[in-house]
Amino acid sequence: MCVAVESESGGEVVGGELYRSRMAVCLVGGARRFELTGPSIVENILNVYPNSDLFLHCPLDENAFKFSLLKLAPRIATGLLQYFNLVEGCLTMIEEYQNQNNFKYDWVVRTRVDGYWNAPLAPENFITGHYLVPPGSTYGGLNDRLGIGDFNSSAVALSRLSLIPKLDSAGLRMLNSETSFKAQLTTYGVPFITKRLPFCIVSDRKYGFPPYRFGVPVAALSSPGPLSGAKCRPCTPVCEGSCVAGIMSWLDKGWSWTNWENGTLKLCDAHGEWEKEWENIFDKVAGKKRAAVRKRIWGLKLKQCVNDFNEMKRRSSKWDSPPPEEICSLGVGEN
Repeated sequence: MCVAVESESGGEVVGGELYRSRMAVCLVGGARRFELTGPSIVENILNVYPNSDLFLHCPLDENAFKFSLLKLAPRIATGLLQYFNLVEGCLTMIEEYQNQNNFKYDWVVRTRVDGYWNAPLAPENFITGHYLVPPGSTYGGLNDRLGIGDFNSSAVALSRLSLIPKLDSAGLRMLNSETSFKAQLTTYGVPFITKRLPFCIVSDRKYGFPPYRFGVPVAALSSPGPLSGAKCRPCTPVCEGSCVAGIMSWLDKGWSWTNWENGTLKLCDAHGEWEKEWENIFDKVAGKKRAAVRKRIWGLKLKQCVNDFNEMKRRSSKWDSPPPEEICSLGVGEN
């Protein structure tokens, strides 16, 4: 397969070359709903680019056992699960792996483990000379829920802590995550571009409905999107069509806003807990294959969980975590 993709900036990515290139995919965040999001990440990112190396950088808690489903991933480079502060970041892990193997990645994809993907990450999102991020949910800066770039631009984007002194010396202080992210790229002269991407962030948080100017719209998982990292949950939509237009037109586009035109967005009333029977809603939207994974994780036994983690450890170059028995007992024992 060889597809020439013309980017908005005039750059060109050749699909065949992209599939043969060296790519690092780093997953970050907690595994609270990973039984819902994980299969979509494996299917729509890792399996689309089977030569990519997976880096897992996540906290160790009662949900970490759900990462056992990553045994389905084609390649695993490094896994890092820790109880407290994560002293290493994606960049540290990737650089260490590069140095050990004497090569340099062409592309780095950083995304969150709570992202649900309803379509593949397409080749046109790899744009030479630019760092790509989703539009919307900018909170005054740039949406930092996913980033794609070559290694040099990614090195700047992923240096969230080490670049703080440089930003401070430039008078950039009291920044939130999104404004800090934008400041990093602009201060170091990294061009960025926004493109709509087919994923949303599955959230258990409660948000007022209807959202007003600085409110947070929560999309139904069934929304066709692309939702570009907007908050979402499996729900029965309470607002569609002209209702969505009426709400979204009042929201501040520089805050928690997402594209909604042409019926791409359906809204949940997220002021309370997830509705009863949400599992049936998810299974219907996600399909039988992902529903089966959800049910398997919920019914996972300690022995199988331990075996899955041991399999991942054997396949990875480096796995830094407590013993699988400890990881699994934190959550599986409660099922």
